[in-house]
Amino acid sequence: MKHLITVIFLLILVSCKQETSKIPTIREDVSFLADDSLEGRQTGTDGEVAAAKYIANRFKTMGLTAKGTNGYFQAFSFKPKTDPHQQVKYTVKDSDSTITGTNVIGFLDNKAAKTVIIGAHYDHLGYGAEGSLHRGDTAIHNGADDNASGTAILLNLASKLKDTLRKNNYLFIAFSGEEMGLLGSNYFVKNATIDSSAMNYMINMDMVGRLKKDSTLAVYGTGTSPIFKQTLTAHNSNFKLVQKESGVGPSDHTSFYNNNVPVLHFFTGQHEDYHKPGDDTEKLNFEGMETISNYIFAIIGDLDNNGKLPFRKTKNESEETPRFKVGLGVIPDYLYDGKGMRIDGVSDDKPAQKAGLIKGDIVIQLGDSTIVDMMSYMRTLSTFEKGDTTKVLVDRKGKEIEVVVKF
Repeated sequence: MKHLITVIFLLILVSCKQETSKIPTIREDVSFLADDSLEGRQTGTDGEVAAAKYIANRFKTMGLTAKGTNGYFQAFSFKPKTDPHQQVKYTVKDSDSTITGTNVIGFLDNKAAKTVIIGAHYDHLGYGAEGSLHRGDTAIHNGADDNASGTAILLNLASKLKDTLRKNNYLFIAFSGEEMGLLGSNYFVKNATIDSSAMNYMINMDMVGRLKKDSTLAVYGTGTSPIFKQTLTAHNSNFKLVQKESGVGPSDHTSFYNNNVPVLHFFTGQHEDYHKPGDDTEKLNFEGMETISNYIFAIIGDLDNNGKLPFRKTKNESEETPRFKVGLGVIPDYLYDGKGMRIDGVSDDKPAQKAGLIKGDIVIQLGDSTIVDMMSYMRTLSTFEKGDTTKVLVDRKGKEIEVVVKF
């Protein structure tokens, strides 16, 4: 009850503030969504409902048209999977095991023939739902980077697009249920509240809050339309871009790509607080988020003059990912584009830590195999089994160090 009262008070306060003063900043939006009072925004909880109401109020204040099935809201109910390989069954029947998620949808209607989808999921893991990597006492997972950051940039883009670019309509969707398997975006694509044939392209933002000092920004889906690569390059003066062609990945853009919609997904990389209670507001790079928002706005502005974008199928890189019987116990730096696999974090009491590997080490040899990139690392790792012992050669600040790892 204490948490619920706090949430209601914050909603009233924010509503009053929005009606009487300036539009909230990216930092202010993140601060609300990642506050302890929302208890981690797990799908179907009071905290997620409070977040949905906040986003809907922000849409309303900006003058966006409600485009859900009930005002700004598109609710969907489902029964959680008991088998990880089965498909989720959407249902409208009430039962003890049914969970209700809520997409929040606002529409900027420019009376155009085509509509651009701009999306970000706003749900997270509550007190440590399935997918949490936390192993200590129960704690709130606020998900500031994952994905209050993407939701805040979505709201910022809505304010930028209002009364500016008019050759497309713009549909802004804050997705629920992403952490449980892209449920909200999947449901929307199958139950779209606009004409599906009018969808031009989709932009997705998931974990865009921790731009690093080298300004590396990953953009996925660059091969899903022939125009994307040149557009990304033409407007880039701030980032070290890592471009991935595939339209398939572990975020909501995949649902649209599978429906033959060109997609771009923006991502600033993994970190040690991923899916842990430490993913908090004070750790975000807000200047970097502003720069990312401006970059995406420039891309949208360029594409506004290109009519209907052609769609192109891409190679599904996830189908090539090997299966593993063991793990090294590290967080790879997925944005590293040098030779080898750079370690961005080391898990406690795992083989890498026990062997003395540290954050920043670059794995250049695993066993007898040379590691040249992430895929060669994964292929080699998949050959080991529990109990195996092997040598690992790393580059540590220019010096080669060899350690022995036992899986």
